[in-house]
Amino acid sequence: MSDSLGSGPAPAPPAPPPQTTLRRRLAELRGPAVAPHPLDARALAALAANPGCRRRALLDGAGVDKAALASALGSPAPFGQSQFAFMRGNAFEAKVKADGGTELMRLLSERLGGQSPPPAPDEVLVPDLSAAGPEGRTARTALALREATEARAWALLDHPLLALEVAGSPAYLEPDAVVVRPDGRWTVVEIKSFPMIDGSADAAKVGAAARQAAVYVLALERVALHTAGAEVADRVLLVCPKDFSNLPAASVVDVRKQLSVTRRQLARLTRIEDIAAGLPEGTTFDPDHCSGEELTAAVESVPAAYAPECLSACELAFHCRHRARAEGAVEALGRGVRGELGGLTTVGAVLAAAHGGAGDPADPTVIALRRAAALRAEALRAEALRAEALRAEALATAGASRAAADGGDDGAGPAVGAANEAVTCR
Repeated sequence: MSDSLGSGPAPAPPAPPPQTTLRRRLAELRGPAVAPHPLDARALAALAANPGCRRRALLDGAGVDKAALASALGSPAPFGQSQFAFMRGNAFEAKVKADGGTELMRLLSERLGGQSPPPAPDEVLVPDLSAAGPEGRTARTALALREATEARAWALLDHPLLALEVAGSPAYLEPDAVVVRPDGRWTVVEIKSFPMIDGSADAAKVGAAARQAAVYVLALERVALHTAGAEVADRVLLVCPKDFSNLPAASVVDVRKQLSVTRRQLARLTRIEDIAAGLPEGTTFDPDHCSGEELTAAVESVPAAYAPECLSACELAFHCRHRARAEGAVEALGRGVRGELGGLTTVGAVLAAAHGGAGDPADPTVIALRRAAALRAEALRAEALRAEALRAEALATAGASRAAADGGDDGAGPAVGAANEAVTCR
């Protein structure tokens, strides 16, 4: 049947929403049958510390299990805690939050409450945050925060779920606790199992906890924007075991610096859809459906920004270090060295410039390298001359000792010969 007058071709079906397309693409990257690996605050803080690494941004955004991927590539990372450490940490956290958070509220009042007494257990709201799926839990957390703020009451949110957009993809974060005060201030609580000895803890561990807490504060700020009267505190409460006991002790950590750095670094991250668009068709990081060569090719198709600091923060660090060393990349020497070398990106190019085989003689980096090479050669020549002089002195001393020994043996020579002759006759 011919088309009726004025009718045109059938309209094309509407294109799927961009977010649906992105989720489908990310599912293809990690494997359709693979559940997404959650992005926690520790991983997000490490990602913010290295915003130029597109490889980590894509793998984290797609929910790829980097530990399994590193094992499949032959470069497993020795990450993780022992079962005993998990059990000890969980037991300590349960002790801190027992009885409706009575001990936690006491510590909070001591450190951040001024002269106000801690609230009674029946004055603290502990809302139920259970819901279906991460989106449901996030919405339930936001509702509980708004209700507690509007009620002007104390509230303890145990393991709330927060959402933060990272490189165009949502990341779900779960702090240990968030306390809502009657004045509308929200305070993040970090509970750690490392000890606080004589009122102070390991600086490196406290710094890592501060970076994680800064991520939680950023996520809370997104909720506070839509909550009247809410304010997110830029000081968090760190709770640790006191000395070598299981008794809790608390310290206030100012995270304003970490907040500023994390906010700036996250803004520099390239959007995940832009990174995924540049990958070859059919690229996947599923270890169960790819050979080692295919996985290596897939991983190498995404640019990385390796630095020695990655060894303590990323499961793929050993693989990236091996590739950087094989390619002679100066990144393997550290970010500081890489920044000083300017346009010289390989160790071979650096050595050639230092020895006069390449490089612009007017380049300050090349001038500094050649000066350093000349100083090194001069030091090696001086060391060689000193070693030669010591060797000559040792030989002269040894010769004099032998000459003295030979001169002392001349008088004993006839007697020794006569004794030998007598022994032969007998």
